[in-house]
Amino acid sequence: MINTIVQGILLGGYYALIAAGLSFMFSVMRIINLAHGSLAVLAAYGLLVLAQTYGISPFLGLLIVLPAMAVLGLILQRLVLDRAMRAGQLVPILATFGLAIVIDNTLFEFFGANTRSLGNFIGALAYDSIELPGKIYVGKVAVGVFVLAVIVLVGLQLFLSFTRYGRAIRATAEDPDTAGLVGINARTANAVASAIALATVGLAGAALGMRVTFTAYSGAEQLLFAFEAAVIGGTGSIWGTLIGGIVLAVAQSIGATVSPQGFLPAGHAIFFVVLLVRIWLAGGLGAFLTRRA
Repeated sequence: MINTIVQGILLGGYYALIAAGLSFMFSVMRIINLAHGSLAVLAAYGLLVLAQTYGISPFLGLLIVLPAMAVLGLILQRLVLDRAMRAGQLVPILATFGLAIVIDNTLFEFFGANTRSLGNFIGALAYDSIELPGKIYVGKVAVGVFVLAVIVLVGLQLFLSFTRYGRAIRATAEDPDTAGLVGINARTANAVASAIALATVGLAGAALGMRVTFTAYSGAEQLLFAFEAAVIGGTGSIWGTLIGGIVLAVAQSIGATVSPQGFLPAGHAIFFVVLLVRIWLAGGLGAFLTRRA
């Protein structure tokens, strides 16, 4: 059981990493980006192309992919999200849903349905492990991803607390109209937030490709994990994202020990329990939705 919990905690680091951008974007712009998982897969394929075609290690490839994802975030906010937000709360959701379909099918057109992995390009790191007390073995990649998740979350917290743009983003999230009265450009703040969110998505895509295999249509599953982790931890809460990811992953790991088919159902079950508790504490579904709006 201890081994199961340890493995679940490390998996939770990945869930926290991929949920960070989703939660960050929602906390600032109140947008649930349904293309989030597909964008992570896009980043994984970007690293794969760099490794296969140009022989660039996935770690060095991040120096190219992360800035590219940040620029993509700026473009996404300016051309899609900013315009969609003016038409109501439903339109951005539909827009990102359509974007996810476009990304998934474009990746399928170029790469087919075969499973891919970045593990072949990181050498022995893909399968090396560390022995913990009690003869518990954990993968080095899993440990690295967990540490990376903590670093990203700490970085986001420091950025929001101690930088000019971070304070502008927080002010915009609280009240964009009032922020505008004190000279804060809400569009610029949202653009910076989108760039940061997409950069974290790029890191999640790298972690996905190094940990497991992926296909052109892996985005929906990654979005589900990110969404469940964000809701369990409290949507918009940076450190709650880490807690939510760990809770989700530990539940999945315990479910897998009970039954080989119990991995996903156990995670969904804990998600629904937490969601129902949150709705109850908020005073009912109507009050819950009003509070999130």
